[in-house]
Amino acid sequence: MNAPRSSAQSQVSPARIRVFDTTLRDGEQSPGCSMTPPQKLVMARALAELGVDIIETGFPASSQSDREAMALIGREIRGPVLAVLSRCLRADIDTSLRALEAAARPRLHVFVSTSPLHREHKLRMSRQQVLDMAVESIRYAKQHIDDIEFSTEDGTRTEEDFLHEVVAAAIEAGATTINIPDTVGFTTPEEIRGIFQRLIAQVPGADRVVFSAHCHDDLGLAVANSLAAIEGGARQVECTINGIGERAGNCALEEIVMALKVRNAFFEADTGINTPRLVPTSQLLQRLIGMPVQRNKAVVGANAFAHESGIHQHGMLRHRGTYEIMRPEDVGWPSSQMVLGRHSGRAAVEQRLRALGYYLDERELELVFAQFKALCEQQRVVTDADLQALMQDAGEGEGYRLASMTVSDRGQRASATVELSDPEGRRVSETAEGDGPVDALFAALAAATGVQLALESYRVHSVGLGTDARGEANLSVRHGDDEYEGTGMSRDIIEASALAWLDVANRLLRQRRAAASEQLATA
Repeated sequence: MNAPRSSAQSQVSPARIRVFDTTLRDGEQSPGCSMTPPQKLVMARALAELGVDIIETGFPASSQSDREAMALIGREIRGPVLAVLSRCLRADIDTSLRALEAAARPRLHVFVSTSPLHREHKLRMSRQQVLDMAVESIRYAKQHIDDIEFSTEDGTRTEEDFLHEVVAAAIEAGATTINIPDTVGFTTPEEIRGIFQRLIAQVPGADRVVFSAHCHDDLGLAVANSLAAIEGGARQVECTINGIGERAGNCALEEIVMALKVRNAFFEADTGINTPRLVPTSQLLQRLIGMPVQRNKAVVGANAFAHESGIHQHGMLRHRGTYEIMRPEDVGWPSSQMVLGRHSGRAAVEQRLRALGYYLDERELELVFAQFKALCEQQRVVTDADLQALMQDAGEGEGYRLASMTVSDRGQRASATVELSDPEGRRVSETAEGDGPVDALFAALAAATGVQLALESYRVHSVGLGTDARGEANLSVRHGDDEYEGTGMSRDIIEASALAWLDVANRLLRQRRAAASEQLATA
């Protein structure tokens, strides 16, 4: 192993909260939210621009894909600390240390279950065995890396005397950050505030480390509990974009960041987050994983700043502060939409795409700009909805693309014919019948791609106004035991539905290719 490397920062002031983003690790564990290594790199770039302090990239011992993602991210991302998760096992730690070799500021995040329920039924270990495992792992890792975070899995359901004992031992062994997860979202704000207050006041060496909170949302309290932990002395908060994560998800980054910003005088704490990047980063994640947030989602939902009530609208016209506690532009919603046209240059198009959450390299930008110029020959102005439609096919890697389609409905039975361009550029055409035009369309797409998807829900709505309006289709489908979300946009709602179906199918095919590559790498 190499000599110790340090990325541990000096103790931050009481008002500065470190944002530990685990979208790429814990968030990705949410059903239907998996990402390929190139997609993780795209997301990591956005997180770095957002200004997060730590990016947890994955769990290297669990998959080749996570190791590849860490290698890609480590070679490029130079701002935030880059962390990986590891069990308290030497083999896992060795794998994680190798994955971190390219990182400029590496962190090893080790964890072990500490609650009586986990000790008895998951680990089948005694208190002393768990404590020894934690100490031995931290001491071993400390020989090779300086920045070590230690997590007590299910910490909020751990006996307080044992929690204090384990944390004290971890600090003595060399941990620099102590994370107390509310693994199943069980605790309450008052309880978790007290847990942190007593840990910091009573555990020897507490002044030498940063205490961290990691709260799940099973009871809808993840953000409230994280804020209470900060009141109790936590100076790092672990969260995900859009709150994605296992079961009901994690603390939503955009919500806790804006709570600290808007109520700064109350919490006397803030983050280093570049808040105008919140909405673009949220929208980028929605596109990468195909999972839109609900329209009334705080901060980043489409209705977060919408006012329909006449009384509310009247108040807003008089003074924005009557019904708004933050400005839309402060979190990344455009205060006015930029309209592009035939005289707009590459820089203007790139700037607008970035504001919408699209990050393109030079080659991708060149292709999209050519499509933009072609669209300008057909219409006078190009709106945000038009740009989003242009980006519909701009996924990571190649996939099936819709070349043409015809749908007819003759009463009791409908038929659809689709022509696709497959990943190798060959044309594939199939015809199918169904109980309605959408059912027939999806049957034809399944026949053409060989991907079978069971439709769970299907929603359509309009984006934009008047003749510039486009239809957006959102669908939830099941493939095997997994559920996926797809989104498509077009002036034709049936075509938007086809694009939403292909959004899921192409993501599945990319995952299959990634799994095949992993098997070859480990063979």
